[in-house]
Amino acid sequence: MLDQHLLLELEIYIERHLNTSKLSESLKVYKEMDILESQVDLEAFIGERRQPTFQELLLKFIDRSGATDSEVYKKAEIDRKHFSKIRSNTNYHPSKPTVLSLALALELSKQDTDKLLQAAGFSLSDSDTFDLIIQFCLEKEIYDRFEVNNMLDYFQVKTLS
Repeated sequence: MLDQHLLLELEIYIERHLNTSKLSESLKVYKEMDILESQVDLEAFIGERRQPTFQELLLKFIDRSGATDSEVYKKAEIDRKHFSKIRSNTNYHPSKPTVLSLALALELSKQDTDKLLQAAGFSLSDSDTFDLIIQFCLEKEIYDRFEVNNMLDYFQVKTLS
């Protein structure tokens, strides 16, 4: 026969663990609700803040310019295959020199170039010689790649080519 004291301890133990597991299940449901609420908040945040992709913005600028795709990629000195990859892959992330070459080919303003760079995950820095030369050219409306590359070469920084 089991000791009454031991049985009482066992009942308390079982009760405490059963309630704890019920509490754990309740906490799990609340956590799932919090996660769902966070996901909804995150989706709303992304929906409100999402900007056009690099590809979308580039194609918009090309349409606005009235130039054909081939005119733009030739002027930017980008081969057809590379441009096709940009056009067909919405998740394509070009290099910074590629973005700048396209911006120069489209003769974009500094503001529009900044938008295009940002869409590709880049920016122009005031502490980098390459970036300062590009900014100077944009502000002075110097869009000729040959001339821009000569300036970059003169300061012995990497060119757009």
